[in-house]
Amino acid sequence: MGMPADMMNLISIPNTTGGHLGGWRHPSSFSHTAMNLDCVIELAQLAERGKFDAVFLADGNAVRDMEPSALFEANHPSARPVSWGLYRRLATFMGHSDGNAPATISGQIGTKETTAVVEPLAFTTGLLNAARRRGAGLTEGTVESLVRSGDRVTGVRLASGETLSGDAVVIAMGPWSIVASGWLALPAVHGVKGHSLVFATGERTPQDAWFLEVQDDRNRQGEVLTPEIFPRANGTVWACAISSTQGLPVDPAQVGPDDGAHARLEALCRAVVPALANAKLVARQACFRPLTEDGLPLMGALPGAPGAYIATGHSVWGILNAPASGEAMAELVLDGAAHSVDLRPFRPDRLRPFDPKVLLSS
Repeated sequence: MGMPADMMNLISIPNTTGGHLGGWRHPSSFSHTAMNLDCVIELAQLAERGKFDAVFLADGNAVRDMEPSALFEANHPSARPVSWGLYRRLATFMGHSDGNAPATISGQIGTKETTAVVEPLAFTTGLLNAARRRGAGLTEGTVESLVRSGDRVTGVRLASGETLSGDAVVIAMGPWSIVASGWLALPAVHGVKGHSLVFATGERTPQDAWFLEVQDDRNRQGEVLTPEIFPRANGTVWACAISSTQGLPVDPAQVGPDDGAHARLEALCRAVVPALANAKLVARQACFRPLTEDGLPLMGALPGAPGAYIATGHSVWGILNAPASGEAMAELVLDGAAHSVDLRPFRPDRLRPFDPKVLLSS
């Protein structure tokens, strides 16, 4: 049956960067729209509310003859979709190796019903973009001091001279939170360095995560390393091991690997994980994770400084606990108490304050 002469089909062909070359300047537009799934979904929902019959979206990247990991690396981080590699359910296993042969799996830790992995860049970018769409702003800079009105903390002063005022200031700088001990009485937060590698495995990406014990005789006789192997949904594998307590640089941009750590980790991974034996190495990374004296996070209001809070010290569980921690801290700041999480075990006043003179002397 043909369409009545007085009817027409409405089809929207949106350009995710806007129908006008200056569309990106509009305050409600997405800051990064290329390959942004959230933007595509919002456009489709808008068209649906407008009674459009169809929405056409040109997705050239999806049909390129490229393996997923290569496509991922070909796009600048700001143009990668926020959901790409964001969440993947997987099973986890434990195993062991003598360092020279593929690992032997000895038991299962978790299933796809209990375990999942996220890609940190996609995860944090997704959260940031979602917050921006709800009115949040991001200012990049170096905080030099706090702004106070009497005892109350009312903002921060940046190295640029700019002052940012607010009802609350939350210290959440990972191991660099210790810098704030020069402004506030807060417990010590130490940095423990970890090393990691990213391999592009494409169609050979493993389906499961491995937690291994490996006898490594390459550098230190008899040392047992515990590499962790995480396959991601973007066709890459993230592998980590080899920690150290090397000094924390003042500037995070100066974080670098220990001598030989990456070469040692690469040789180990290629020897014990078959999928990594010939995989292309696409990234070498080093980072510091925050650790407190008793191993528990610091989350709560800082005594003697109304308006000041701290949320750090999650060690290797930062990404895992970030959503719940953020929700609990928001409740504490806005409502005066957290409802979703009992923060009493994480009160900062359970530990003695760090002496900032130690920091200055080092």
